[in-house]
Amino acid sequence: MTAVIPPPFSGRELSNPPADGISNLRFSNHSDLLLVSSWDKTVRLYDASANALRGEFLHGGAVLDCCFHDDSSGFSASGDNTVRRLVFNHGKEDILGRHDAPVRCIEYSYAAVFGLIDTLSYVQLVRQSASNYHLLVFDLVDVCLYVQLDLLCFNVVYLHGPNGQVITGSWDKTLKCWDPRGASGQERTLVGTYPQPERVYSLSLVGNRLVVATAGRHVNVYDLRNMSLPEQRRESSLKYQTRCVRCYPNGTGYALSSVEGRVAMEFFDPSEASQAKKYAFKCHRKSEAGRDIVYPVNAIAFHPVYGTFATGGCDGFVNVWDGNNKKRLYQYSKYPSSVAALSFSRDGRLLAVASSYTYEEGDKPHEPDAIFVRSVNEIEVKPKPKAYPNPPA
Repeated sequence: MTAVIPPPFSGRELSNPPADGISNLRFSNHSDLLLVSSWDKTVRLYDASANALRGEFLHGGAVLDCCFHDDSSGFSASGDNTVRRLVFNHGKEDILGRHDAPVRCIEYSYAAVFGLIDTLSYVQLVRQSASNYHLLVFDLVDVCLYVQLDLLCFNVVYLHGPNGQVITGSWDKTLKCWDPRGASGQERTLVGTYPQPERVYSLSLVGNRLVVATAGRHVNVYDLRNMSLPEQRRESSLKYQTRCVRCYPNGTGYALSSVEGRVAMEFFDPSEASQAKKYAFKCHRKSEAGRDIVYPVNAIAFHPVYGTFATGGCDGFVNVWDGNNKKRLYQYSKYPSSVAALSFSRDGRLLAVASSYTYEEGDKPHEPDAIFVRSVNEIEVKPKPKAYPNPPA
C-alpha cells in the first residue's frame, strides 16, 4: 500500500491536558465538544474549536472510558468499578451502578424500541440530534416497512420519547445495560447483566447491533432488541490479543485491531459470499536492522462522511485507510508518543488524537500526554476512484 507524504503538522495541541495516560476521547454527535477520560482519575470536557476546558470531574480511580449522552451530559467507566453519569452544565455527577471489577468500556445507545404497534409490526426511533429523530417501522422479521426522516421531537411525545440505554463492559466478564433515567442505585437502573466468556476489552455499536470483544480473542455480536443470547459468537481472525473493535458506519460489519500490528475487516452477514469479502492487513510496523518491529494498534475511528477509517498505533503514527479498495490513503506525521485514542468530529472536519504512552515497553521516561486536534483535508480521507486501463483501440 502506498501513501501520500503529509506535511510535518500534528494539529493544534489542547491546553490543560490530563496528567496521566489518556484512555479515550470522543467528539459529541452534535458539536465540537470533546470528552476525554484518563488514568489521572478525571473526565475532562473540552471545546475543541475554542481550545478551552469546559469542565472536569474527579473519580475514585482511573477512568477507562467515557461517552456522551448529549451536549449537557455524559457517562464514564471507572477503575473503581463504578458507572457514572456526568451533568456538564452543573458540574455534578452520580453513580449509575457498579460492576465487580474495573469497568473497561461504555457506550450510549440512542436506539429505542417502542414495542408492537399491531400484531405485524413495531416502531423504533433513532435519535439524530437533541430535537430530531428518524422513525422506522419494521415487520416481525426485521424488514423495514417505512422510514420517516427528521421527525421533530414534539411529534413523538405520544410515544414517550426515546429513552436509550447505557451499555458497559467490565473485567468482571460481564456486560451490563442501564436505564439512565433511574435514580442513583443499581437496583433502580440495571436493566440486565449478560455473562461474557472473558474480560471485556472493547465495545462498539451501530444501530441495534452491539459488538463485544473480550480477552481470549472472543467476539460476541448482540441484537439490542434481544440481549438474552448473542446473535453470533465468533473468534477473532487475528492470532493475538484484541485492542479495539469499531463497527462500520453502514452497519455491515466491523474492524478489529490487535497488539500485533494487524487489522481485520469483518462482515456480519454469515453467507459464504459475504464472508469471502473479509480480510486482514498488516500496519504500524517498521523494518530495522533486518528485523520487523511490530506495534499494537490501539485505536480505530471511521470517518462519518466517507466511511474510510483511521488507525493509531504505538509507533506514534496515524494512518488513514480505504477499506473497500484495500489502500492506505494517508499517513500523518509522527506524534510524540503512542497514539492511544482517535475520534472524528460529527462532520469529519476535525480529528482528535491522544498522544499518550500506553506502557507497551514498561515503565520508562516518555513524552507528556497530549491531545491534538487536526483539521482534516478531503484528500486525506476521501476514497480515490479505481483506475481502469483504457480499452485497446
